[in-house]
Amino acid sequence: MHTILPATADRIPHDTSSAFAASRDRFERIVGWLEGPQAGRLAHGELEERSDVGGRELLRQMLQDHLDVRAQREPRLEAVVGADGMARGSVAAGHGRGLLTMFGKVEVARLAYRRRGHANLHPADAVLNLPVELHAHGLRRLAVPEGTRGSFDDVREAVRWRTGQRPGKRQLETLVQRASDDFDAFYAERKLIDSHPDDVLVISCDGKGVVMRPDALRPATAQAAARSTTKLATRLSKGEKRDRKRVAEVGSVYDTAPVPRTPDDIMPAADDRDRKPAPTAHNKWLVASVVEDAAAVVSRVFDEAERRDPDHRRTWIALVDGNNHQIDRIQAEARARQVDVTIVVDYVHVLEYLWKAAWCFYDEGDPDAERWVRARARAVLKGQAAGVAGAIRRKAARERLDRSVQSTIDECAGYLVRKRPYLDYPTALERGWPIATGVIEGACRHLVKDRMDITGARWGLDGAEAVLKMRAIVSNHDFEEYWRYHLAHEHERVHRSRYADATSRHLTLVA
Repeated sequence: MHTILPATADRIPHDTSSAFAASRDRFERIVGWLEGPQAGRLAHGELEERSDVGGRELLRQMLQDHLDVRAQREPRLEAVVGADGMARGSVAAGHGRGLLTMFGKVEVARLAYRRRGHANLHPADAVLNLPVELHAHGLRRLAVPEGTRGSFDDVREAVRWRTGQRPGKRQLETLVQRASDDFDAFYAERKLIDSHPDDVLVISCDGKGVVMRPDALRPATAQAAARSTTKLATRLSKGEKRDRKRVAEVGSVYDTAPVPRTPDDIMPAADDRDRKPAPTAHNKWLVASVVEDAAAVVSRVFDEAERRDPDHRRTWIALVDGNNHQIDRIQAEARARQVDVTIVVDYVHVLEYLWKAAWCFYDEGDPDAERWVRARARAVLKGQAAGVAGAIRRKAARERLDRSVQSTIDECAGYLVRKRPYLDYPTALERGWPIATGVIEGACRHLVKDRMDITGARWGLDGAEAVLKMRAIVSNHDFEEYWRYHLAHEHERVHRSRYADATSRHLTLVA
């Protein structure tokens, strides 16, 4: 992409002939080489590679020359008062610090305001919004999206290919962690989403295990891991587990326009029947945390839902997989906020229980099993879950199944009875609500498994939490807005907070 400068009005003349002499010299050398016989003998791929390296070095030199000009022109303030209330009256020029940018390392020279026994202050750092660490915000911005996609070894390679720089793996992890600092404040202050008042407001929660380092496990899991023994040294036997995972709690909120349907739209009598489409999720918002427990994540989900519907005028639906603790937390939060939430158990989970029962009666692959499941599934959709449970038990009694199979029947029938209050599919279908937890299931896979479950990955608590937050930011399509917010708050944290109000007025950050 090329930037075309305005012809006259926006060009401000400066005497930069000496200040940018090194940049001009490097530019002329690049042009001279391209005009010369050596470049004329190269294929275009080699020309691209040489131009890429030379172009980065030219940009680095131009940035360095610009910083040198700013250092020369930096105005001396009459007084600089720190947040400690102490004025720095002594001024020293030429105090430098390094900055590793996307083009290479540069040196930033600026005035230092000093007072014996107190830390130096550098107002020019605030104007430039320099980071605490060596790495510039441009490198951090590049590392963060890459860090949400793949391993930090891959991030390092991506940064090297893009910039020629070789930051360390630990440094990249730190950059991603720093980038996640404003996640909570960003979503707490974000503007309201424009939703249609007739849209259904859907909330959902679930969990996914993440392999952690021993020091990052929850106490109960760490104790179980310390007590566990295995029959074999090289692999787990049936029923054994390593007790090395910590559950990442995942939450979602989205809007959907109601789509009234019938059981025939869900489980048609013939496969070729035209079906009405399921309700489509839009305005999706995701959150995941390996630090917070289920109650805290459910509370975050309700915060987002109330942000969209502060007066509780819309229809609220909670889609769950049947987990009792999950249901308890949603009900407790709804009571505390005095909001009416209808809980619906995922229909796909019901189907799985019906299939488990079917294999107690039929051989694997028997088409009669499919017809049997279809008939019971349609009955559940019509609100007959208790009747289906009783029919399953009666069929098992007639066929005199052995004890091991009978336990599976009891499990399936018991599930339908226990979850009956949340299986009101006739009402859900008539009012056009979704009845499947595909959004949260997909979020668990996308937010957690696809990144955190990379072969060989072992996570620390801070690193895992940062990656989950930034993956949520990217998945919510909020990265660009979040990044501007993050840099503004970095300026406040790192710079303005170090000065008294009288001085901080001179430290305006120009966006």
